[in-house]
Order: sequence, then structure tokens, then C-alpha cells
Amino acid sequence: MLSEKRTQDVVWLCQTLVKMQSYSGEEKPVADYIKAYAKQHGFDEVVVDEYGNVMLVLKGNQPGPTVLFDGHMDTVPAWHERWSADPFSGEIKDGKIFGRGTSDMKGAVSAMIAASIHFAEDTGKAFPGTVIVSCSVHEECFEGVATRRVSELMKPDYVVIGEPTHLGLNRGQRGRAEIVVETIGVPAHSANPDKGINAVYQMLKLISAIRELPVGEHEVLGKGILELTDIKSSPYPGASVVPARCVATFDRRLLVGETKESVLAPIQKVIALLEQEDPTFQATVRYARGEDLCYTGAVISDERFFPGWLFDDQEDYVQAAHRELAAIGIHADISHYSFCTNGSHFAGEAAIPTIGFGPSPESLAHIDDEYIEIDQLRKATAGYTAIMKALTTIATTEKTIR
Repeated sequence: MLSEKRTQDVVWLCQTLVKMQSYSGEEKPVADYIKAYAKQHGFDEVVVDEYGNVMLVLKGNQPGPTVLFDGHMDTVPAWHERWSADPFSGEIKDGKIFGRGTSDMKGAVSAMIAASIHFAEDTGKAFPGTVIVSCSVHEECFEGVATRRVSELMKPDYVVIGEPTHLGLNRGQRGRAEIVVETIGVPAHSANPDKGINAVYQMLKLISAIRELPVGEHEVLGKGILELTDIKSSPYPGASVVPARCVATFDRRLLVGETKESVLAPIQKVIALLEQEDPTFQATVRYARGEDLCYTGAVISDERFFPGWLFDDQEDYVQAAHRELAAIGIHADISHYSFCTNGSHFAGEAAIPTIGFGPSPESLAHIDDEYIEIDQLRKATAGYTAIMKALTTIATTEKTIR
């Protein structure tokens, strides 16, 4: 599947990237290393956008589709005291590489880069179209927001998400939204509570009503979850004062076809009914908005609404990838992600044909003592090369018509 030399190279690359801490907004060391590595290994072009996404471009010698492989460089934090070893060591033990980001998802990024190099070497670049490896930023905070710029610049015909699938082939995911509800009361001294309106008591009414709301269920993706995750009163601490405001946050898992408007509508209706029942009841609902600073100095911000997506498992590109994987001995189950990915933009917003394929199971993402099995990394590298072969050749005619 992979020669010993190629296996050693991708293992070394993964270890090297893991040793560089790259929390969201701090990806510069990894980005700089990948840029230099790509220039040394035959990529035709390296593009960096204002957010700091790094795009490695490999051009075939024939017209054909643009196939983009996306993996994020940022990781969630690692608390050293909870790890049995240094989370940035890249230590190898029992056939596994340990460290933050090994599975989510510097292993996949390393495998995509290595696979592109192998594909260029094995074909002599005699292939149709263009292969791009998108090493993206800020996925852990804003799934798909930074990659909007990637798709604007690269205009991919197909996208492969490298998030963990345990070498399965995914063709969809639920989306994610953060919904904020706020109740407004009237402050008063807690010795005279009848002079005020307690915003927390008003919130209890609202939460109780929201819990009764039905959420949809999809035959493939499952339930559209609506779960309370946070609640805060104001002022805080509230010594001897009736709270004047209360804010609660709900995590909403989105199904295909759900929009910003359709998701908020039931909660807006609940608020309207409560206002009719109680003239003192005041509440609002909105999406949480995030803002952060990229390592380039650019500001990234948006509402936290990341759509779900799902493609039919009989789509030509899904089946073509499945066949090529099987041809090299990877018999991939066709399934879907349970969590949110950059596919929220590529597939959910831009409707670009998208699949997911990556090393490791989802359960290894974000855990203490995160690791990737070297065998998974090796097979994923070979798998990415197989998918490059499948997707650069499947739609050559279609591409020339567009």
C-alpha cells in the first residue's frame, strides 16, 4: 500500500506538525512549515489568503476538475496536567503517534500532503485537472467560515473533508447552531422582590416552553437536537438584587434543509405566546455571534449557524471514490459525520459535491492522550491518492462543458 520510505515520511511529517502548538488563531508555525515543505516537494503553487488558510496547488497536464482536500491546522487546547505525556511531543508508542491534533486533524493534513506528492510522482503529473490541499484555520471556532475564502479562490468541483471517519466514506453531517435567548426583567432590592420582575423566573418559563418544542428527525442524520448548554443572570454576582436580565444558550443540531429563519421561528412563536399570556414578559432570540483574531491579523466573525448537508450515496463521485478505495484494499463503509465540519460551507452553503474520508475514529477527537494509529495514517495516505485518481478522472468531460 505504501513503501516503508513513504510511511516513514508521513509519520515524520505528522510528528513535526504535532510538535507545533496551533490553537485557533495561533496556526502560524504550522502554516509556515507547510508552505516551506510544499515548495520543497514539487507543488506548483502555494496560496495564502487573508485569514491564513494555506492552499497547496498541484496541476495536471490535462483539462479536468478541481479536487480540493481540506484539513484544518488548528486544534482545541490541551491541558498538560491531564495528559500522561507531553501533548506536543509526537511520541510514538505501541504503533501510535500521541499528541494534540494527531487525529483532529494533523494526521489527515499530513496524509493529504503526502498523498499529493505521491500522486504527482506516480503520474508524472499526467492527470486531468488540479489537486489542491487546503490547510485551513479556525475550524474549531467557526466551521466553514474561513473556508468560504478557500472556495472563492480555488473554485473546487469536488471537496474531500479529512476529518476522522475511521477510513469510512462519509457523505453528510448534521449542522450546528448556537441559539441565544434573553429575558428582560426589572431590577429591585431582593428584600422587596415584588417591586421588580425577576428575569430568571421569566427564563424558567421560556426554557420550559422551549423544551416542549418538537425537533425534526432525519432518516439518515438522526435527531435535530435542541439542548440547553449555558445560563447566566445579570447583574452577577447578584447580591441583594433581583436579576434584570437572563441569557441562556442552546446547542441546536441542524438537519438538511433547515434555514436560519426556520430554526428560530418556533422559538419566536413561543415568545409571542408568553408575551400574550403575561404583559410583563419580555424576551428575544438570536444566534450567537463569534469574533476572533487570525494569526495574520485579520478578524474572522460570523453568526454561529453552520448548515447540515447530505448527498445520495449513489452519486457518481461517491461511488467512484468507493471503488478506488476498494481497489487498494480499503473497504469503506458509507456513512456520515455525527459532528460538524468545514463541509458546512463547502456542501451546506456552496452545494459543492463533498465527501469525508480520514484516519481515526471520531471518538479520538478532542480527548486527553489523543493519538493516531500509524496503520490508519498509512492507509489514509494511500486512500487519498486513490480518491485523487477517482475524482480527477470522473468528470473530465463535464468540466470542459462548464
